[in-house]
Amino acid sequence: MNDRDDISPEDGTEDAGGERIAKALARAGVGSRRDIERMIGEGRIALNGQTLKSPALNVMSLEGVTVDGEKVGEVRETRLWRYNKRKGTLTTHKDPEGRRTVFDQLPKHMGRVISIGRLDMNTEGLLLLTNDGELARWLELPANAIVRRYRVRAHGRVDEKALAKLADGVTIDGIHYGAIDAKLEKSQGANSWLTVAISEGKNREVRRVMEHLGLAVNRLIRTHYGPFTLGTLPDGAVAQVTDAQLHDVLSDFFKTETRSVVAPRKPRDPSKWAKAKPKPVKPGAKKWAKNRARDRDETERPNRGKGKPGVPKSATKPAPARGAPKRDGQKPASARSTGPKAGPAKTGPRPDRKPKP
Repeated sequence: MNDRDDISPEDGTEDAGGERIAKALARAGVGSRRDIERMIGEGRIALNGQTLKSPALNVMSLEGVTVDGEKVGEVRETRLWRYNKRKGTLTTHKDPEGRRTVFDQLPKHMGRVISIGRLDMNTEGLLLLTNDGELARWLELPANAIVRRYRVRAHGRVDEKALAKLADGVTIDGIHYGAIDAKLEKSQGANSWLTVAISEGKNREVRRVMEHLGLAVNRLIRTHYGPFTLGTLPDGAVAQVTDAQLHDVLSDFFKTETRSVVAPRKPRDPSKWAKAKPKPVKPGAKKWAKNRARDRDETERPNRGKGKPGVPKSATKPAPARGAPKRDGQKPASARSTGPKAGPAKTGPRPDRKPKP
């Protein structure tokens, strides 16, 4: 069997129902299409024990496909996670020097995942992870203009006019960077905090642009990637984006992206998505509500011909007549003694004073 026994024609057409192996493996979360093509060139992918020499191969499934000698696991529904990357970790699956990587610290239950874009070793903050290479590719494409936002701490004098000019783009060492939204947030001694938003995500773009302006970046934190935010996620923590939010904010991707032949066929059921938990009822709240409803019912219900409709019984009792005894043995208010009556005022001279002659 030669190296091209299972390979489709070179014109790139796909057999009915099949698709390129790079796309299928990307959907399985092995890597992006470009990563898969590179891995095939390195001889790391095989089909039925035969090492592939070219990515020009159509497949109907991933049965018999191995990566680095290991079978590709079951393909799951598209998932997305937010991860708060620590400074000093690498965004790679394996490091020849044995340094810490992002993927070494992830929970095992996540399975095989890839990063959407990369953060260099000394950059921290939001890193998106997914088990779908096609989603990663869609979020990375410059044509989709997905905005990435950063907080930057830099040493040096900030020229706000120079920051404003970045909105028109800038060319550095022959590389053109598109529009950049950069603003001064605050200054602290020799350091300043800035906010920077980019939509291309070229290699080390923020650091190179800041260096071009004479600023030395000593801390770089990514806070947003498109509609997803870092929020209050602790260092090194990971949190899955719910299916409802994922399909809501990335509806354009799910509408336009062609379904992979290896993707699971299980239909999505929104009724099974996680729902907000009901608020706990405070102790005594039910009893209070029951008593209030009973009082309201007594107020609104007619008193069966006794009194006026809609008025409680207590309000229909006649008030006691003025001067009538209120209880047995009690005199009316008009007959009660309130003390000695005051007599008429005396007009004669006071006894302790003698009349003047």
